[in-house]
Amino acid sequence: MSQPGTAPAPGRTPAWRYAIGMLGTSIPINMIKGSMILFYVDILGLDVRAYGVVMVIYAVIDALDNPLLGHLSDRTRSRFGRRRPWLLVGAPMLAACMIAFFSAPTSLDGMGLVVWFAVFAILCEAFDSMLNANYGALLPELYPRERDRAVANSLRQGFQLVALVISLAATPVLTTGVFGTEDSTEGFQITAVIYGVIACAVIVFMALGARERPRYSTRERPLLLPSVWSIVRNPMFWTVGLTGACYGVAMALVLSGIQLYVRYSLGLAVVNALYLQGIVILISAAGLVVWTRVVARRGALWAWRLAFAVLAISFAALFFATDLLTAIAAGVLVGAGWSGMLATTDLIVARVLDADATRNGEHREGLFLSAFGFFNRLNGIATGLALTSLGVFFGYNSGDDPGADPGLAFRVYLCAYPFVLTTIGAIAARFITIPIETPPEAADPPPLDETAVEGPR
Repeated sequence: MSQPGTAPAPGRTPAWRYAIGMLGTSIPINMIKGSMILFYVDILGLDVRAYGVVMVIYAVIDALDNPLLGHLSDRTRSRFGRRRPWLLVGAPMLAACMIAFFSAPTSLDGMGLVVWFAVFAILCEAFDSMLNANYGALLPELYPRERDRAVANSLRQGFQLVALVISLAATPVLTTGVFGTEDSTEGFQITAVIYGVIACAVIVFMALGARERPRYSTRERPLLLPSVWSIVRNPMFWTVGLTGACYGVAMALVLSGIQLYVRYSLGLAVVNALYLQGIVILISAAGLVVWTRVVARRGALWAWRLAFAVLAISFAALFFATDLLTAIAAGVLVGAGWSGMLATTDLIVARVLDADATRNGEHREGLFLSAFGFFNRLNGIATGLALTSLGVFFGYNSGDDPGADPGLAFRVYLCAYPFVLTTIGAIAARFITIPIETPPEAADPPPLDETAVEGPR
C-alpha cells in the first residue's frame, strides 16, 4: 500500500530527462578524482604518505555513512517522494564543497594543508554518495523492464561520458591553459565554480521531473539492522560487489593518474591529456550503441564478461605506449572495454536489486546500492595505497620530490595495477550467475526461486 501523502506518479519519466542527471552527478566528483593528485600533491606539495593516510580514513568514513544515507532515503516519506528531497539538498552542497576543495590557500603547508584536504575530500565524497544513492535507486524504480533499463542506462552513461569530456578532458585545458598555468591553482578554483553551477542546475532539473512510483513507498519503513543483515547474507551481494570493485578500483586509478601519466610517462605537458582522454571518451560513447545491442541479443551477463576481458587487455597495451600516438591507439581499446562496462554493470546490479525486492517484499534500493557502494569505497583506499607505493618502490613522494623514474612509476600506477585488477575481475565474472528478469507488473511477487538464475551463455 502506498504511503498517504506520497506524490502520485502520473506517467513515465522520459528516459532522457532521467539520464541527463548523470551529467550533473558526474562532473563534480570526476573533476575532484581526476585533479586531486595534480592539485594537492604535484602543485601544492602534499606528501604522498599524508595523501594515502587521508584517503584510507575518508574511505572508511564513507563506507560507514554510505549505507546510512541509503537507508534514510528508503525510509523517507514525503509529498515529493523518497529520492527527490535528497537530490535537491545534495546538489548545492556538493557544488559548494567542490569549490572549497579547489580553493585551498597556497600559503597552507604541512598539517594545515593536510587538514584542508581531508575535510573537503570527505565532505565532497559524502554529498556525492548522497546524490548517487538516490539517483541510482531511481533506475530500477522508473524502468522495471530490462530493455527499458538498458536504453535509460545507455543514455545516462552517454551523459556521463559528456561529463567526462568536461570534467576530465577539458579540465587540464581550462585549469592550466585558459584560467591558470601549469604551476598555479587559480584555474582550478574558477573551473570548479563553473562546474558547480552546471552540475547543480542539471541535478535540480532532473529531480523535478522524476516521477517516483507510489507503490514502492510501502507503509512499513525498513529497519536498518535487519535490512543490513539480510543484505550481507545475500551471496550475490559479495560476488557481484567484489567483482565490480575490480573494475571500479581500476578506473579510479586511471581517472586519478591520467594527467601525471601524460606528464611523466609520456613526457608531455598536462594539457595533452585532453587528446588521450578525448579519444577514450569518444570511443566509449560510440560503443554504448553497440553494447546496448549486444545486451539485447546476448543478455547483460554475457556482455559484462566480454567487456571485462576487453578492458583488461587494453591496460596491457597502454603500458607499452611510448608517445601520444601509441597511447591514443591503446586508448581506443580502453574506450571499447570501458564502454561495455558502463553499458552492463548497472544492469547486473539492478537484477540483484529486483531479486531482493521480490524476496523480501520491500523496495530498499537506496540501502542496497549504498551497500554496494561499500565496495566502491575501496577506491579511495586502493588509490591511496597505490600512490603511496610509488614512494616506496620508485621514490615518487610529491611534485617536489618525484624520484629517479616518475615515468615508470605512473606507468605502473595507471596500467599495471588496473591490468591485474581487471584480469581478476574478468576471471571472477565467468563464475557469477544473476537472477532472471522479474516481471515488472508483479506488484506483490512470490518468493524468488533460488534455482532461477541466469548462468553461462
